[in-house]
Amino acid sequence: MNKVEMILNRCTRAPTSVLGIFLDTETNGLNLRRHKVVEIALKIIDITTGEFKDSFESLVSTSPEEWNISDPESLRVNGFTWEEIVKGKPAQEVGQSIITCFAKNQIKRGEAVFICQNPSFDRAFFSQLVDPDMQEKFLWPYHWLDLASMFWVKAMESASQGKGHFPWKTGLSKDKIAQAYQLPSEASPHRAMNGVNHLILCYTAVVGFPSSNSYYSS
Repeated sequence: MNKVEMILNRCTRAPTSVLGIFLDTETNGLNLRRHKVVEIALKIIDITTGEFKDSFESLVSTSPEEWNISDPESLRVNGFTWEEIVKGKPAQEVGQSIITCFAKNQIKRGEAVFICQNPSFDRAFFSQLVDPDMQEKFLWPYHWLDLASMFWVKAMESASQGKGHFPWKTGLSKDKIAQAYQLPSEASPHRAMNGVNHLILCYTAVVGFPSSNSYYSS
């Protein structure tokens, strides 16, 4: 096998394991054009074995002007105050810390996926910390998987066999999914790492880790 063939073989060979980046963000509103991410948390887990690899969390500071246009309902849900957010790190610094974390864990396309409750939301605000061009430069995963779709498939299978309710009757919020599996709701007020831990708890119940009989080990 020549050098070119070796490189092509390495690029096309399926990875022996894939990492799941379980991620959650908290923001000061829902409008990407007006609002900012104020907290991010993630845990990196081998989704075959359930082995914990790494974690990261940080508050993200905003300017007084950005904070003053916060959506009151969002702040009611996450409970953040200006006194807390002003102690956060600048977005650029948080982004660099994420880049370092991903480099250390060799996060790359085809060998890792993002898993969120609401990936369209989290992905957009995540890009405030590491812009899409930079994500592409590092060949980070572009697959952002959502828990609700995973639950939808499982619920549809069960309902078609007469063993449960259709997902639209159960509900697709993370707390509704937890309720369907008799799991506790996410702690309130919502904080990013609490969201990540609750996401993993629900993922374990819905999908599980094929080579593990228990919740991931951290």
